[in-house]
Parts: sequence; structure tokens; C-alpha cells
Amino acid sequence: MIAIQPRRFTVSEYYRMSELGILQPTERTELIAGEIISMAAKGTAHTSAVLLTQDLFKEGLGRRVFVRSQDPIHLSETSEPEPDIVVAVRDPLAYSTHHPTPAEILLVIEVADSSLSYDLKTKAPLYAQASITDYWVLDVIARQLYVFRHPAAGQYQSQTILAAALEIAPLAFADFAIQVAQMLPPQMSA
Repeated sequence: MIAIQPRRFTVSEYYRMSELGILQPTERTELIAGEIISMAAKGTAHTSAVLLTQDLFKEGLGRRVFVRSQDPIHLSETSEPEPDIVVAVRDPLAYSTHHPTPAEILLVIEVADSSLSYDLKTKAPLYAQASITDYWVLDVIARQLYVFRHPAAGQYQSQTILAAALEIAPLAFADFAIQVAQMLPPQMSA
């Protein structure tokens, strides 16, 4: 019996498809393990959390880093996701010649409203395999933060869930402690 396998794409093939118009500029896609994945629509809570988190990190870390939002990162020849927030080392060319690579990435944050399962079950192993040392998933529905740290053998050795009232600091910046609630949209009273 012949095993049927999907055709996987490289990053360069993915970009070529975009150049040729196969992928439209209005399509929100990312390349994950060679597969072109349509990204979920962004709800208002998601958009608000991304904005709050980006502002928080830009204000708190200033010019020590670049804080990128929903821009590609290069993990491998077959994976170039577009996380909601990436804290990356400052590049003298402002990443004009390449997207940040795992060695340049200090923290990845995905904001989840409808994408929680995907961010936990697909993205976490992907980032662990790429040796992303600090990966957070901000769950805007349950108002909590999943923290994945210390990748080894393609999986995270440390996994924690923090309630909104608790504080956390990125591994790369122990001096920058924030409360999980600061990244979440305000709760509307009924």
C-alpha cells in the first residue's frame, strides 16, 4: 500500500506563491511545518489584548528590544509563523534583511480567543522544536496566561498557568515584572 502524504512547502515556495498571486495579500496565512494555514479572524478582545500587550512591552522594555506584532519569524525552512507578539533583540538593520530567528527571539506571545487549542497543541511544540525559550499564550476568555519554558527534545519542560492577578517576568528580563491582567482587555460590567 502506498502512503499518501501532503505536499509540504518551503518558506521560499510560500513567498513565491504570494508573488505569483496564488496567495492574495488580503489572505491571513502562515506557514507551519510546510503547511499553509489560514489564520483565525481576530475578535475585539483579541485585538485589544494584542494592543495592550504590545504597548506594555514597548513602554517597559523601551529601546532594549524590538517588539513586533503579527509579523513573521523564521523558525526553519518550512515554518514561518506570525505570532501576535514577539520580543526580539535589537537588530542594527531593523530586520530589513531577514525575519527574526530563534537565536534572536526572547519571547513569543500568542493571544487566544478562538485559537486556544491550536496555540497550545500545535504552536507550543513548534516553538519548542525551534528552541524558543519563553512562550506565552494569553487566554482572553478564561483570563489567564499559559507559560511554556525551557525547551528540550522538542517539548517544553516547564508549563504553568497563571491567573490574571499574578505577576510574571520574561526570562530575558527579570527586572520587568507585569501582572497578567495588564495584558487583558478590561472586563465590562453587565
